Amino acid sequence: MRVLLTRPRQDGEALAALIAGLGHSTLVEPLIDIQFIAGPELDLSHIDALVLTSANGARAAAQRTSNRTIPIFAVGPSTAAQAAQAGFQSVSQSSGHGVVGLTSHIRSILDPKASALLHLTGSAVAGDLAGALKAQGFQVRSQKLYEASPAKILPAVLADELNAGQIDAAMFFSPRTAAIFWSLVSQTGLGPACTNVTALALSPSVAKSLDTLTFRKVLVAHSASTPAMLKLLETL
Repeated sequence: MRVLLTRPRQDGEALAALIAGLGHSTLVEPLIDIQFIAGPELDLSHIDALVLTSANGARAAAQRTSNRTIPIFAVGPSTAAQAAQAGFQSVSQSSGHGVVGLTSHIRSILDPKASALLHLTGSAVAGDLAGALKAQGFQVRSQKLYEASPAKILPAVLADELNAGQIDAAMFFSPRTAAIFWSLVSQTGLGPACTNVTALALSPSVAKSLDTLTFRKVLVAHSASTPAMLKLLETL
């Protein structure tokens, strides 16, 4: 089976290695380019915890602070794993989905009246996490640490393989990446080629971003995690 991976390159190549271990080939074609913003050490004075909503946020945090003891609240397993890999010693992972799940998780652990949070973001932010936390009474500051630039055209290799029916499955890990794929495929007139592809979506919101394309079928992972996405491959 040939699997399309649309994640940023570092995540895509790590995932490709796991999929190769399952006996499948992959096409890694990132639809978002990540550029970390250089700068001084983060100002963590009066900050009680960092809030991370992506693995790239964890990587950016590791580049901009030497403090590995500050508590981390991560949106899901991939983000939590990246923070732990970077050496952060206190990582708490939300078991819910997105902004609602992470807000509820933080609220269950911290006292809003006694906690100031720093949310580390990219140039594109899904949902209003800062607003949701402020509504719970938290002090929240957001800081952009990386740029996430979408692809402007569908990569030629991807267009050729889609057109030739060589892609069996495509993995989508974020609504934004799914929406970029939809836009680029529609622009190039390759929408009909998706009828040969099974779309594997991390969550219902990711699947919704693919609604206007017709796939062979769309499968949604039972949890927002890489192992759950890999599990979907077993059903094909």
